[in-house]
Amino acid sequence: MDQIRVTVWNEFIHEQENDTVKKIYPHGIHYAIQEFLSKNKDMRVQTATIHQPEHGLTEEILKETDVLTWWGHIAHDKVDDEVVKRCHKRVLEGMGLIVLHSGHYSKLFRTLIGTNCSLRWREAAERERLWNVEPSHPITLGIGEYFEIPNAEMYGERFDIPTPDQLVFISWFEGGEVFRSGCCWQRGHGKIFYFRPGHETYPIFYNQHVQQVITNAVRWAKPVVRISDYCPEVDPIEKIEAREGEYGKAGVRQQF
Repeated sequence: MDQIRVTVWNEFIHEQENDTVKKIYPHGIHYAIQEFLSKNKDMRVQTATIHQPEHGLTEEILKETDVLTWWGHIAHDKVDDEVVKRCHKRVLEGMGLIVLHSGHYSKLFRTLIGTNCSLRWREAAERERLWNVEPSHPITLGIGEYFEIPNAEMYGERFDIPTPDQLVFISWFEGGEVFRSGCCWQRGHGKIFYFRPGHETYPIFYNQHVQQVITNAVRWAKPVVRISDYCPEVDPIEKIEAREGEYGKAGVRQQF
């Protein structure tokens, strides 16, 4: 069985500057995600952070990436536009993308989705209940009717996104808000999944249900095809009958 090649991208700033986050994720959020994904024999997982040359997302790395996961928060504007274009192109060519929590405001997600991706938020350590509204979807397998996160940052509607191709989770928060928290799209040949949980000051990426969803999403998002983005002039596959017409001679290439 060919392994799914996963690159886990993370800013890796909070974990170095905030003692609370450092205590929860001493090696970084990317390490925590890599650790549970690497337990799956069908996955080969590497990490990348904003501090590396080209943010760890070189042409060579992306060519060897089937699925890219993305966590960002306070440095969206620090991500180089050329790297964003490179990742955007790879998604259109077939690479899967999983955007986590505050990655909704990343340049990459907003470029692919085409809207502001704004929302309402509140950090009050409140309970979140995620309802599984598509129990037959590959991303929700093994989850059950719902699961809960005891302490979470609230994200509330309206979430400024285009209507998802498929909506698989809806969140309810203790303060009363609801949110479309598990959204699927296809862009070009690539699959995109946005998953809301993952605020840095809570140990959410250690939650077994969150881990299961992300694991399922990696398998769902793996490429079906990888087709390079190009626009070639091609020869006809059938013979074109030669004839004169108002717009030129059929079967003869036009020169402009």
